[in-house]
Amino acid sequence: MTKVGFISLGCSKNLVDTEVMLKKLYDEGFEITPNEEEAEIVIVNTCGFIESAKRESIDNILDIAWLKQNGKCRHIIATGCLVERYREEVMRELPELDAIIGVGSLCDIADACRAVMRGEKYTSFRDKETCPLGGERILTTEPHTAYIKVAEGCDNLCTYCAIPLIRGKMRSRTVEDIVKEAKDLESLGVKEINLIAQDTSRYGLDIYGEYALPRLVRAICAETSIPWIRLLYCYPDKITDELIEELRTNDRLVKYIDIPIQHISDPVLKRMNRHGGSELIRSTVKRLRDRVPGIVLRTTAMVGFPGETEEDFECLCEFVKEARFERFGAFTYSAEEGTAAYTLDGAVDEQVKQDRYDILMRDQLTVTEELNEAKIGKTLTVLCDGYDTVAEIHYGRSYADAPDVDGRVYFKAKGRIAPGSFVKVRITEALDYDLVGNAIG
Repeated sequence: MTKVGFISLGCSKNLVDTEVMLKKLYDEGFEITPNEEEAEIVIVNTCGFIESAKRESIDNILDIAWLKQNGKCRHIIATGCLVERYREEVMRELPELDAIIGVGSLCDIADACRAVMRGEKYTSFRDKETCPLGGERILTTEPHTAYIKVAEGCDNLCTYCAIPLIRGKMRSRTVEDIVKEAKDLESLGVKEINLIAQDTSRYGLDIYGEYALPRLVRAICAETSIPWIRLLYCYPDKITDELIEELRTNDRLVKYIDIPIQHISDPVLKRMNRHGGSELIRSTVKRLRDRVPGIVLRTTAMVGFPGETEEDFECLCEFVKEARFERFGAFTYSAEEGTAAYTLDGAVDEQVKQDRYDILMRDQLTVTEELNEAKIGKTLTVLCDGYDTVAEIHYGRSYADAPDVDGRVYFKAKGRIAPGSFVKVRITEALDYDLVGNAIG
């Protein structure tokens, strides 16, 4: 039985694709190994969103190429966004690859493996806008948490973003299909599902003619007992009153929402082709704060976009201090060929970009520390993720912490707590981004 290993890079949406491919290979009789050093075939599911992600993808392929020369690896297959975006260049510039598969060809992964085993080169680039959505998976996350990708592609056409070029137009899955997947995940012991898409808040517009995310949440709640449902990647201009009401009244929809703002300066937002200006963003934040007590807001912002002035940047810094986002991330602008922003004038110096990033994250750290210190003495419900045998302490997440991107709650308990258990933890200490406490009972 041929052993296959996977390296999954990039976002959680890419991870779901990896999990679908794992299931297809398993069903076709391949042995899956978590250790690429033991694999005869290594598949690298690449990211191609920004320059740093592209470099990481290429570096990983070259690392596996070393195993091909010096280890058990015999064949390398590249899939995902980098491959879709640079299909001709990838095979030419990386001769170490034996096969490449585009984002619309996940169903061909077993054929690719069989072809390279026969000594053949293999490529497949099916239409990314007609390929099937969803599919059975082998979870690679903690057994009690999982992502559900509710849609593929994006219609927003932000000027800096290559996703529409790579993934195509937005296509939503049906409510029924997603609910079935949620029920399957529940049967595996999943206690938390994270709904994701490039723009989750736009879910259903293409097939139902309306923003159907609240409807989807209600359907999942009606058909499963999964206690935590989390919303990621919801754009500020599509946060409807119906969605806010669902957040307010539905106890299983955790009081957490990810609303990437990217900036707050109107001139920058306009050049980015973001839908809605600063007033809409401020209004959305206020509506969520006013109507959903205890809401945790996560966002991301970009610094160094072409034409961003010191005044624009100061405006962003002031807003971050004012809004006091519980969860915040930033990144520097990366000029991506094929996007509308690639030819914009007013490029910002790379060192200036980095300096602005450092300043913004330093300001946010002050906010985060203050918010965390305010939790000392309070009791939180924590979903246990595991036990650190070196530090001899459990770790998990409260409703305020999404997997992979947010902080943790470290806690001591009288006995071992099983991963996937909900625990009451009294907070005793605040770190930069994490909390420490003791389990009660």
